[in-house]
Amino acid sequence: LTNLNLLRLIILCTIPRLATPVRSLINCSLNAAAVRKTHVLEVENPVLSRSCARFSINAHDLALNCISHNDTGKPFKSVQFSSLALKILPAALLIFPLIVSQVCNYKMCGIFSIFLKNPAAAGGSELFRYGGRTESLRELAFRQSSKQRHRGPDYTGLVVDMDAGLVMVQERLSVLCVKTGSQPFVSEDGTVLLAANGEIYNYRQMAEVVNGVRKAGDGEYVPRSDCDVIIAYYERFGAEKLMETIRGMFAFVLYDKKTDHVLVARDPIGIIPLYEGTDLEGNVWFASEMKCLVEKCPEVQVFPPGHMFYGKRHKLEPKSYYKPQWMFEIPRAQADLDQLRAALEAAVVSHLQCDVPMGALLSGGLDSSLIASIATKVMRKRHGLDYRLKTYSVGLIGGPDFEYSKMVSDYIGSDHTEVHFTIDEGLNYIREVIQHVETYDITTVRCSIPLLLLSRFIKSEGIKMILSGEGADELFGGYLYFYQAPNPEEFHWETVKRVKNLHFSDCLRANKATAAVGLELRVPFLDTDFVNHSMSIRPEDRMPQTKVNGTVRSMEKYVLRQAFTNDYLPSEVLWRQKEQFSDGVGYSWIDTITEYAASHVSDEDFAAASDRYPINPPSTKEAFYYRQIFEELFPHDSCASTVKRWVPRTDWGCSADPSGRKQTVHLRRK
Repeated sequence: LTNLNLLRLIILCTIPRLATPVRSLINCSLNAAAVRKTHVLEVENPVLSRSCARFSINAHDLALNCISHNDTGKPFKSVQFSSLALKILPAALLIFPLIVSQVCNYKMCGIFSIFLKNPAAAGGSELFRYGGRTESLRELAFRQSSKQRHRGPDYTGLVVDMDAGLVMVQERLSVLCVKTGSQPFVSEDGTVLLAANGEIYNYRQMAEVVNGVRKAGDGEYVPRSDCDVIIAYYERFGAEKLMETIRGMFAFVLYDKKTDHVLVARDPIGIIPLYEGTDLEGNVWFASEMKCLVEKCPEVQVFPPGHMFYGKRHKLEPKSYYKPQWMFEIPRAQADLDQLRAALEAAVVSHLQCDVPMGALLSGGLDSSLIASIATKVMRKRHGLDYRLKTYSVGLIGGPDFEYSKMVSDYIGSDHTEVHFTIDEGLNYIREVIQHVETYDITTVRCSIPLLLLSRFIKSEGIKMILSGEGADELFGGYLYFYQAPNPEEFHWETVKRVKNLHFSDCLRANKATAAVGLELRVPFLDTDFVNHSMSIRPEDRMPQTKVNGTVRSMEKYVLRQAFTNDYLPSEVLWRQKEQFSDGVGYSWIDTITEYAASHVSDEDFAAASDRYPINPPSTKEAFYYRQIFEELFPHDSCASTVKRWVPRTDWGCSADPSGRKQTVHLRRK
């Protein structure tokens, strides 16, 4: 009977029109987890959220298990197939890629597009005049986009429309589908094109709304992925309503042939990068990474977070669509610990929308530890109490983070791995990090090197998605220099500035250092709803305070810690002082990289720093060294202007060095 059930499943999936539930199965992934010797085949209905079937074949006992889940994620059925069923499996695995090649959940990680200033001049041909020579638009786009192929190493999709005068490229990180898919996306009638990078966390709800207004006779809308819903929602409700509704981390470029309008947008915080460039002919370029543009575009700029452009290509003026009240006025709402806790838990749940092997970064600091703890609770509700989240920490041998990450791992029962690196290994990656992360900011470079090393190890374990704790320090004033905020008002405006500038520092590092190896990183603290909730708490409840004699009255992120006092973390971690990532990996890391960089800059060169680099002139030899490398890779002045340096508030009496150890309240570890 069990073998017949498996055969029935294969037949239904082969002929999806035979059954409505199977017809709506649109996510399918096959992953080989070599370490666990387990092969996982997942099929999910993301539109109706009615059921999820997970099949796992354990290489040791040759048992095939099927576990179904309801809306809450709780298992309600488990069937174990006999080992004879595995004889049918090879045929099933051959069939599945053919079935689902057009309906899989694509992981989109890099986008590129060019909009010609004068499409008519091309005369419908892919050849056009550029820089005094004739170029193939297809070949040019393919070549330039290849510079960011690490973001999506599995497949490159390209669409050229010379009548519209555009090309779009999608670099894709896929799960199962190896056959050419429909990316960039094209609407059913062929009039809307979309290149999108990111994750839309409310796409199920958006798809339901689209189905709620479909005309009589129209079939059920089934999105090809979470980002596919962007086209459907845009076609039915327009650009403004789309941007009011969409939730997630994203950057996308959409073209509407019917109106000749371009829609370009980036998520409210800037978790996903997006750059805009203009070449010498006046053509407009967009790319996930600046390296795709710098060779051809002397003018390059960051497309601002929380902004959209909708209109004709020659009138590209982004406007803000994200205008929360906390950006413009001091909030007065008192903190509600229950609401704060529920908001973060909801954010984590939404970010666990995943059909690939996943894990979490775990430094042993408050932020990453909370995310790992909440994720563990959520996943155990879905998969049972035996579930163990894969967690990872990185540092020099003896680094302070390892002690605390082990405490958390033991407490939450995660499958934890410590990754060690040497100082020499880290120094070897300075140039590569600057090339990948596209910055010369001191603290971003310092932090990105350990993260890149860790990301490479994580990817080697078969993990494709990782959770992380970025954002909490900006929302709750977690950096130690916030102790010196003179009053609640200035504290609030400084947190606003930090949140608005996240795309220059932490988001830049988190996205690009992981995407460099084809790893997707998600940041629940920067969920739009959680950001709005947290930033709407009055600053008196969020700011750290000290007594007259210098002792701490309420420590940094106090209200966040208070919200999770009940069985989430060991007290040693819950009340651990903020340790910045580049400090926590090992104090000698910053000390050595600073000395190393300074040794490569002469006094004579440094004395002329302001003349050589009039834009953001370096104030230390370490900054000068990074800037030298950056200029070699990204030589235009406009590229230098895309970087904003992370510096504490020196007018509050703080040290200008971004290391937390330089602040007076830091409890130096002996």
